[in-house]
Amino acid sequence: MRCVSSLALPAFLASAASTLSLQEDILSGCACSDHATLQAYLSEWSSRHGALPDILPPKQPFWDRPGVLADKAVVKSSLSSPSQSASFLAASSLHSGDCLFALPIASCGLRLDDEAVRIAVALRLGLPLCAPHPCRCGSLVDAHGLHSFACKRIV
Repeated sequence: MRCVSSLALPAFLASAASTLSLQEDILSGCACSDHATLQAYLSEWSSRHGALPDILPPKQPFWDRPGVLADKAVVKSSLSSPSQSASFLAASSLHSGDCLFALPIASCGLRLDDEAVRIAVALRLGLPLCAPHPCRCGSLVDAHGLHSFACKRIV
């Protein structure tokens, strides 16, 4: 999840950079085309994330990436258990959200029932799945139900 305020500056800079030539054409006869607001925001961005390139990139990922990496580092440093770290690494891996692009076509077997969706979402977000209980193998299953991935007695 991203905070809207962290997206405002990169979105503005990407928009301004992608329309600079159009702005120059439209405002060529005006004395007000000094881009003071843009320069102020560019200096704010560079004070947070480092030097600017000579040519301003028009794509938002360039402007957004340093903030995303900083937010990711803050979250990663706040994780307190191996389970949290594993969930975070799995959720932030490159193709972790690709299942969201699958079309729910029942004739191809791509439609999940409500229980399967509940379990998938809970596993993805690290939420509890069940009440703690003893497994058939004798081990205790915690509320996250992760024991079922390693148990050899599951039928």
